[in-house]
Amino acid sequence: MKVTGVLPLFLPFYRRLWPGRLVDLSMTLFKATALEAAILAGHLLLYPTGLVQERRCAPLAAGEGTTRLPARPGPPVVLLHGFIDNRSVFVLLRRSLVRNGGQRVESLNYSPLTCDIRTAAELLGRHVEEICARTGSERVDIVGHSLGGLIARYYVQCLGGDLRVRTLVTLGTPHSGTRAVPLASAHPIVRQMRPGSEVIEELSRPAPGCRTRFVSFWSDLDSVMDPLEAACVDHPDLDALNVRVTGIGHLALPVHPAVAAGIREALEAVRAEETVAGGLTVA
Repeated sequence: MKVTGVLPLFLPFYRRLWPGRLVDLSMTLFKATALEAAILAGHLLLYPTGLVQERRCAPLAAGEGTTRLPARPGPPVVLLHGFIDNRSVFVLLRRSLVRNGGQRVESLNYSPLTCDIRTAAELLGRHVEEICARTGSERVDIVGHSLGGLIARYYVQCLGGDLRVRTLVTLGTPHSGTRAVPLASAHPIVRQMRPGSEVIEELSRPAPGCRTRFVSFWSDLDSVMDPLEAACVDHPDLDALNVRVTGIGHLALPVHPAVAAGIREALEAVRAEETVAGGLTVA
């Protein structure tokens, strides 16, 4: 996702000091960092609104004054947040999915005190069963940000969730483990997200016949992924599409409108046949 815009007036000065490619990289990092800071500030304001579970009700209606397209056939969409977060991170993505014809969009909060990915995956499984029973749908789609995507993958791969999950979209999820923020390893669930952990090893085992389609969005400026390619699904038994996003960071993945458009396209696709190599572009 390449972000373009008006360059600062002082850029010509830096061009005399640095090679052009370094200047371009510096400006991209600066803009991505500024966007991450703005998103973090906004999310901190919204965080209290997502502390409690949402009410379970009939298909969700768009907000007042919102034009909603006719609902397209498809399973409910379940949104699953990341580490020490809650459903408020999906405010904009949820609105985008509803406005563009999503039938049902629901969120799951798991406790910030959760210390085991397996336990969270079992909770997700019960939640999915409740949604299917309530809506009459046999399957769901899941969009998981960061840790949420890893929890959903464990449910699909290790707990038989592929019977219920049609498409799993992950946003900045450490599929092969991340080495970022070493001090965070004091938390047991962070240790499970490290390369070589028991959970990561379980996910690398054979998964023949897995019915779920995977779409993984990964960013070249995601500071939470180390290495960056950790956010890609690389498994010979899985039907996986890895979508490279450029110019934005980890927090922007569930917020940016171009990513939301890519998610909608992924959920609407019958089958992804090729990997997107060029990335998304935002003008």
